[in-house]
Amino acid sequence: MDTALCLHNATVLTGFSVMKKCAVYIKDNYIADVYNEERFKQKKFDSKVKIIDVKGAYVAPGLIDTHIHGIGGYSADDADYKSILAMSEILARYGVTSFIPTLCAAPEKELVKKIKAVVKAMGKEKGAHILGMHLEGPFLSPDRIGAQDRYGICDVDLKLLDRLWKASKGKIINMTLAPELKGMRELALNCIKKGIIMQAGHTNATYEQMIEGMQVNIMHVTHLFNAMRPLHHREPGVVGAALIHPEISCEIIGDGIHVNPNLIALLMKSKPLSQLVLITDAFDLAKTELPPDSPYYFDECFKRKCDDVIVGSGISMFDGLRNLVRYEVPVEKAIRMASSNPAKIMKQENKGFIIPGYDADIIIFDKEFKNVQTIINGQFIKDAKP
Repeated sequence: MDTALCLHNATVLTGFSVMKKCAVYIKDNYIADVYNEERFKQKKFDSKVKIIDVKGAYVAPGLIDTHIHGIGGYSADDADYKSILAMSEILARYGVTSFIPTLCAAPEKELVKKIKAVVKAMGKEKGAHILGMHLEGPFLSPDRIGAQDRYGICDVDLKLLDRLWKASKGKIINMTLAPELKGMRELALNCIKKGIIMQAGHTNATYEQMIEGMQVNIMHVTHLFNAMRPLHHREPGVVGAALIHPEISCEIIGDGIHVNPNLIALLMKSKPLSQLVLITDAFDLAKTELPPDSPYYFDECFKRKCDDVIVGSGISMFDGLRNLVRYEVPVEKAIRMASSNPAKIMKQENKGFIIPGYDADIIIFDKEFKNVQTIINGQFIKDAKP
């Protein structure tokens, strides 16, 4: 449905800067123009244009979650396209306008079923756009599996990658892998040909092995600090490589538990802002009440009862955005980490910025972060949540 509306009296976070007392004009599902309030007052709109005074609230590009397993009781690992579509609707209520369903490592038959479910869901969304899929495995280190299924990981297998790619119909956007595995260079070259963005994660790689990975374009890091060799002053590992090399980009889970807020402050000082990406790494129990017989418990994030291993966060992207601001990250920088940077790093054109010609995927939120409204393709999403 074509839409024409104008959001005025806004504090616009463009993805580049802050523009106070401005208006955003949306037409035919795209951002048609952005201008100051004086020009808005002088402009003569067609009677069909809906004019909305947002009373100084922030207007920003919609949030993009590039690493999420599930939410609201639904999981990308359900191998059911209906679960992916339910995630799409739920995420939109929390300010997410695009996401990349993340699939855990699994034996080939099971993983292919999950891949096909994502493919089937794409194009049927009623909420956040499904951009493609993120494979978190299966080429991971057995020494750093975290909450992954040990039986789902395997040695590098080029023919397996080809079969997964075929099942995805070319919709694998990014893949988490361990750079130190034998045969990784050949795998990486194959990924480059396919346009798959490679991420180092669930890895025991040394610093030198990460440098070798960089040579074949492994330039993004999955949930930095988590499920990888820790930083050591004589062996920096993947963490050290990410801190030392400004060209490496990295994910940050924004719940304040997976990454201590003081380390987030360190990253803000030591790395270019353009290389930091906020994620949730949420799984299906996020935003739900845990049943008494659950194998997990919640202590600011979800953990397994049997061994206290962290299995995922319980936050939404809007929670993460709010947390960053609480950690004294300026809101315009937090928006870049939550929207603009993921769009650029994942090569998503026309998303992540409020610029004429870009998709009209927008969020509106007040200065207290107590309310969020979501616009996708120029249409308001009902039942938005704080």
